[in-house]
Amino acid sequence: MPPTLQFPVPNPRILIRSVNWIGDAVMTTPAISAIRERFPQAEITLLANPLVSQLFSPHEWVDRVMTFDRRGSHKGIGGKFRLAGELRKHRFDAAIILPNSFDSALVPWLAGIPVRLGKRSDGRGLLLTGRYCPDESAIGHEVDYYLDLVRHFGITGRPMTPHLVTTPDEDMGAAALLAAQGVGENTFVLGINPGATFGSAKRWYPERFAEVARRLAAEWQARIVIFGGPDETDIAAGIEHHLAGDCLNLAGKTTVRDLMALIKRCNFFITNDSGPMHIAAAFGVPLVAIFGPTDHTGTAPYTGRAVVVHKDVECAPCKLRECPIDHRCMTEITADDVVAAAMRLSQQLPSPKAPA
Repeated sequence: MPPTLQFPVPNPRILIRSVNWIGDAVMTTPAISAIRERFPQAEITLLANPLVSQLFSPHEWVDRVMTFDRRGSHKGIGGKFRLAGELRKHRFDAAIILPNSFDSALVPWLAGIPVRLGKRSDGRGLLLTGRYCPDESAIGHEVDYYLDLVRHFGITGRPMTPHLVTTPDEDMGAAALLAAQGVGENTFVLGINPGATFGSAKRWYPERFAEVARRLAAEWQARIVIFGGPDETDIAAGIEHHLAGDCLNLAGKTTVRDLMALIKRCNFFITNDSGPMHIAAAFGVPLVAIFGPTDHTGTAPYTGRAVVVHKDVECAPCKLRECPIDHRCMTEITADDVVAAAMRLSQQLPSPKAPA
């Protein structure tokens, strides 16, 4: 058994190196909660890329967020030394490294952080002072993986689900944006998220999203709001076209913080496997998640207020960005499947039509 992580001072400075995708970062929040609970007086700094850093700016379990930019000042080997120099100034007592990449362990090593904990992978074992070597065949959900990683070093806490926070100003800003489009505080908001950053294989079809949105909006007297990133505006526009404009299309018009507050306001969410799916789950928004090439057993929304729709086809989960054949894992999912899942979940909730 590895030694339990301990410090000679009551308020250690702990660096958490975040993972690089928004959905993955949401799934690390229970592990971050355990770190905070184990070291309540610690000064906890999260090191993250520009998009992920927004998730935690602010967050109640993190004192500071530092941002690295591989496309800017931290690009290349010179950028790694530059980032290490910035970290060295903070005199961290320990680094807990959540990603599995070589680079994520190299920079804390270059920074001279004395305790460096993480999974032994990608040839980086010598860069770590504490190594987690899980049984790969036993790894289940990603949330549990990150919790097991910190537990390996004696860091435990109360059971938690993924958790995000927004500020009152952000919530009021979301309400004001919706109100300007005729969406009042008592309006049922049906969120539609047709994108998925990883690749086209994870995306269900705009015309089917539109059909689901139309049918559920009629059932619940809901206003449809379409979400998406800057690279997903064409997909969102396709849905808007199929709905004859009877929706509010916000794709490409929001920051991550805006997106969080707006998703939090939704009463129901229909989504691909994506970062916004995990954001909705973290805020307790009821949702239907559509899975194709990815493994829902490892990355499903970690909440009791979700239903996963997927088909057991022989080639799934392939985890490919683009389908090399006929995309059968997605073509076999019908609008009827998704509507039925949404209705089934809504009937299980105590008050499905009350605002979130």
